[in-house]
Amino acid sequence: MKPIVRKISWSAAGIVLAAGLTACGGSTEREQPVPAAGDRTHGSHATRAAVPLTPLREGERFLDVTVPQPYTPAPPNDGTDDYRCFLVDPEFAERAFVTGIEFLPQNTDIVHHAVFFRVDPADVAQARTLDVDSPGDGWTCFGGSGIRAANREAGGTTGGGDWIGAWAPGATETVLSARAGYQMEPGSQIVMQLHYNLLATDGKPAGPDRSGLRLRVASGDARLDPLHITLAPGPIELPCAPGESGELCDRERSMMDVRRRFGDEVAATATQLNLACNGGRPPVAGPTQHCDIPVRKPGLVHALLGHMHLLGRAIKVELNPGTPQARTLLDVPVYNFDDQRARVLPQSVAVKPGDKFRVTCTHDATLRARLPELRSIKPRYVVWGDGTSDEMCLGVIAWSAPS
Repeated sequence: MKPIVRKISWSAAGIVLAAGLTACGGSTEREQPVPAAGDRTHGSHATRAAVPLTPLREGERFLDVTVPQPYTPAPPNDGTDDYRCFLVDPEFAERAFVTGIEFLPQNTDIVHHAVFFRVDPADVAQARTLDVDSPGDGWTCFGGSGIRAANREAGGTTGGGDWIGAWAPGATETVLSARAGYQMEPGSQIVMQLHYNLLATDGKPAGPDRSGLRLRVASGDARLDPLHITLAPGPIELPCAPGESGELCDRERSMMDVRRRFGDEVAATATQLNLACNGGRPPVAGPTQHCDIPVRKPGLVHALLGHMHLLGRAIKVELNPGTPQARTLLDVPVYNFDDQRARVLPQSVAVKPGDKFRVTCTHDATLRARLPELRSIKPRYVVWGDGTSDEMCLGVIAWSAPS
């Protein structure tokens, strides 16, 4: 299988990270108290207590889809992370809108997160070929779906279908506003990218998994605005904590290790982010990093979520910082990996060309020695990477074009 091409480009209402979102979850359910970052544990991926589903609204129905066969993870390169993509068919015979998504994890000991991609009818054959040509069920898909989309709408992810949802521990059903949805043409299907992590099971499979989705679906005749997702990444340049030492505390050696585990394309992301966000100047190591992202087309922002991994402390997304029009769209001052719900804005916010988003992330290397699931990880200079022991800084922005 060829490696997934990753590129960073300024596009549509923000920056698009080509291979897609690699770890994220969301829900519009009510806020609940969460533990401080240093006090949490991640091992069992325990979720919040079940809450009642939002009742179906007029014209909506539920539709369940499931991974075709049980899958037992087998992480490559002696690692603990296995990204596996599965094609599922909701059997859309006519145009429809997906207005809500609930992920139904089966084996919560190993399901780390999930991301869902819309596959246009023109790309379904390619996805089936990936499935047939890969040993076992599904296919390996570090970073994205692995599909080279034949048709690309501005504002979607390049390299494999538009992102339409995600899940991480702590998330329940994501219910979109009554005025927007993800448009699905007849014959469209969905790729479920499941990230399995075996840190909690000492690197050994804890049985198979057969997770599924519950879709909230409205008729294609509904008067809804089609939604798009823009991914706004920032750099990670996190040095080893005071008192830590080892060969991977050297940035170049750490980047070589990322390349060994995930390939050249993933390893190149850190360099590309430094070029896009820091003008290609030498990286400045530190716990807090940010990136400014220009808005290219007018739109309405409806909801945001922030994603980091286990060393994340805080994440913020601002609009036009440092100007009289500045406003904060997302502020998570105490980040908790197990609660990555989408925050729906009280009112949609209009953006236009000339505006800019700023994503700011703070990470804490001392958490590596304090979190049980990371204590066996060698000290390292942390850059962008797909594994649980690596990090991300990612704002996820849900928006629609003006009606």
